Amino acid sequence: MTRSFSRGLVVAAGLLAVPALADPDLIHVKLTPRADTRWILIRQFFEKNNSPAHEYAKDFLIAADQNGLDWRLLPSLSLVESGGGKSARNNNIFGWGNCKVRFRSTREGIYQVASRLKNSCLYKGKGGVNEMLWTYNPKQEYVQQVMAVMNRLGPVLPVPAY
Repeated sequence: MTRSFSRGLVVAAGLLAVPALADPDLIHVKLTPRADTRWILIRQFFEKNNSPAHEYAKDFLIAADQNGLDWRLLPSLSLVESGGGKSARNNNIFGWGNCKVRFRSTREGIYQVASRLKNSCLYKGKGGVNEMLWTYNPKQEYVQQVMAVMNRLGPVLPVPAY
């Protein structure tokens, strides 16, 4: 095999691999260690509620940490909106866009919603979780319900150093 031909194969192989990396289900980020107390609390919480979202505990944490969100927010929203995935439609466990938004996977939905909560002009610059929730759903009962779930899930905990 000539040198230029083997280089061509390497380049072709690299091009074929690129689309797979764009798939949100294959996001490769630093992994949350199983010893992370937050991970344990999320898994136990969803398992107690017989919610299928327990399998996404690591994704909730990674998405929250990447976007500077309270670690309890995403799981709490999913529990209030869909029972932690029990009644989710279109892989949308958050009821995002009045449940009309479709995600290719639940995992994609977690990362997309976390990113929107951080970067959307609707949410950016909010003074905290309370203000963010008022924007998400401006009903006092809703905000209180999500905050109550967050408090049941656990205390505010620091992001561990990896």
